[in-house]
Amino acid sequence: MRLKVFKLLLFIAILLSSLLLSCNSNTKSMFKADNGVEFNTINFEKEHFLDNNPENPSCNLTLNLVYPNSIANFDSQTAKRVFLRTVIGADYDSLSAQEAVDKYAQNYINNYQSDAEIYKINKPTQKQSNDDLYLTEDDQAYLPEIFYSYYENISDSIVYNQYGIISFKVKQTNNKGGRMSYETNRNYVLDLSNGELITESDIFSAGYDMALRPIIQNSLMEANNVKSIQELEDLGFFGIDEILPNKNFLITDKGIIYTFNKGEYSAYQLQAPEIFIPYGVIRSLLREGSIAFKLSKL
Repeated sequence: MRLKVFKLLLFIAILLSSLLLSCNSNTKSMFKADNGVEFNTINFEKEHFLDNNPENPSCNLTLNLVYPNSIANFDSQTAKRVFLRTVIGADYDSLSAQEAVDKYAQNYINNYQSDAEIYKINKPTQKQSNDDLYLTEDDQAYLPEIFYSYYENISDSIVYNQYGIISFKVKQTNNKGGRMSYETNRNYVLDLSNGELITESDIFSAGYDMALRPIIQNSLMEANNVKSIQELEDLGFFGIDEILPNKNFLITDKGIIYTFNKGEYSAYQLQAPEIFIPYGVIRSLLREGSIAFKLSKL
């Protein structure tokens, strides 16, 4: 009798152990490190001269597109559309990657030619009133007879690609004939499970923005080797007293990275500030169950 009871108890113990191991295995399988993504790259360069004359001004486009070509256990087509939409625009996300790049380039050339035609007709002369044109005499000196040359560089890069998310950065630089080029850095985090971009409210609890302010301020002061907001402003920053997270963030396994573009809280001559915030500093602000919360526990 005792032997039968012992065998029964042993069977129950083995069964419970198997169930527990199965549950743990399922939990881990839902949070795999490897996304199984294969990326493709398109490197595109195009120069177009006005009237197809190499002696004339031109527009120059460089586009380096990295995008997911295949993804194990996730929808690669949805992910590809997100990349096309964020890198070159929503008008192109229904096309294949190569078609999208080609069409973007053709539209860029068409817009340049259209601007050149408008300039040819309306180009101001020295005889016209500067008040009406909103041009200074110094600006007038820079107006060429045959329009300007344009250039644009667009590229994206993968910052983090694990645990069901892809964090990527899009950098765009352009110049439309002025003396300054304009640069923007746009950060995105793609949730592969649903094909949606992750927002701040997805990862942070209510009130996170005000709580992050002193953290961002301290990070800026440390990065610039100063001890006060006034000293930051002396360097060319502004509005730091009221700085808030700007939705332009990346997620990694170490923490959150914010990028503030040139001219956002600093003079355009300064480098775009990039703020890294480790999870240990903001764990209490993270929304429980979010991807950032899970990564902070690794």
